[in-house]
Amino acid sequence: MTKREKFKQSLLVRVPRETINQFLSRDKTPVSVLFLSCIVGILAGFVGTLFELGVHFVTDTRTEWLKDEIGSVLPLWASAFIISAALAFIGYFLVHKFAPEAAGSGIPEIEGAMDNIRPVRWWRVLPVKFFGGLGALGSGMVLGREGPTVQMGGNIGRMVTDIFRVKDDDSRHTLLASGAAGGLAAAFNAPLAGIMFVVEEMRPHFRYSLISIKAVLISAVAATIVFRSINGQGAVISMPQYDSPSMQVLWLFLVLGALFGIFGVAFNRLVTLFQDLFVKLHKNDLKRFLLTGSVIGGIFGLLLLYVPELTGGGIGLIPEITNGDFGAGFLFILFIGRVFTTLICFGSGAPGGIFAPMLALGTSFGYAFGLMAQLIFPDLPIEPGVFAIAGMGALFSATVRAPITGILLVIEMTNNYYLILPLIITALGATIIAQMLGGQPIYSQLLHRTLKNTKLKQEDLPSREN
Repeated sequence: MTKREKFKQSLLVRVPRETINQFLSRDKTPVSVLFLSCIVGILAGFVGTLFELGVHFVTDTRTEWLKDEIGSVLPLWASAFIISAALAFIGYFLVHKFAPEAAGSGIPEIEGAMDNIRPVRWWRVLPVKFFGGLGALGSGMVLGREGPTVQMGGNIGRMVTDIFRVKDDDSRHTLLASGAAGGLAAAFNAPLAGIMFVVEEMRPHFRYSLISIKAVLISAVAATIVFRSINGQGAVISMPQYDSPSMQVLWLFLVLGALFGIFGVAFNRLVTLFQDLFVKLHKNDLKRFLLTGSVIGGIFGLLLLYVPELTGGGIGLIPEITNGDFGAGFLFILFIGRVFTTLICFGSGAPGGIFAPMLALGTSFGYAFGLMAQLIFPDLPIEPGVFAIAGMGALFSATVRAPITGILLVIEMTNNYYLILPLIITALGATIIAQMLGGQPIYSQLLHRTLKNTKLKQEDLPSREN
């Protein structure tokens, strides 16, 4: 036996045979799954794009109604309150009445379904999440459409498996993950981020195999093609294209990442705290739940008139920040204000996500940090817009604990490919600090809370034993 053969044999001995057999057995997933994943991606892309257009339609219609109300019997503020309260009522009612799992972003539900510990009632979740999300987001609440699009994508994956009567458990799991990837890709026009979100953020739940990875890739690409066919190929966020920053200022990105790492841990804990506070407030009673949600929606209808920067998902606010429309002082106040409005809206149980609000928070704090750095270090070539973009990825990395996904997401959304290095430094800094402080990833934390509450409800049920 030659030395080369002995070396190969030694490598095989080090790798457990069960691991090799398990990996090879997973590759026996039917190739037909790849064809079905394309169907899932096309449907996820279409539904995600339609959802985005629907949100814009509802918000534009609400604005037109308010214009028509000027000079009518009701004061403008009263009309704004009533219209937004009614829209929010639709979202809260559909969730509480037909699909409680459609509350919030829905991403923890998909992760739970990938572990076979949460149900996927696509025939309920799809219409509730779609129309309930239109109501909640259309009211002006600080919610994103990205999380709902991921949940709808995952549910579309399960719908396809049921329609085509797919029985193999690995195939059903793969199509569920493919739908989630297609949903995120369509939401952000970011295929790489959609793929990496499943591979990185959902890694504890995702069953890795060559077929499953190919299926996720195909679904994300198909969804992106559908999105771009309808909406065009431009970036989701229009902002200046920045050059790579000077080596002299790279250490500032590490400082920014550390600050976001600290904030990310606190923010995740505040999310569950606000969720618990709202449960204590309405006690899962339908009337109190709807009243609470309607009042919140109405309040944000008023804020739309007087302080619009504190409302909405925040994607439209990001270009205004990076264009230099606001000073550092206002941006810090805006950051604090949007932290609380995000916590209130997301914690209330409305059908909406937290992706976009987090990106807006990262942008506002990052740009303010850049402005302050300019004042403190006037001799350094500092561009605040670069820190704003780095802040987007840093907060996502600190809260979701998926730095590679955050980096790819920001790059694809803004078309700022030259900022890869500062994004890596900031994202990794935020992730390491958050991990050192013992923070939990936001979606794992939310899934754990859901499972805990479900267990408590089951324990409260009367025993069936006679």
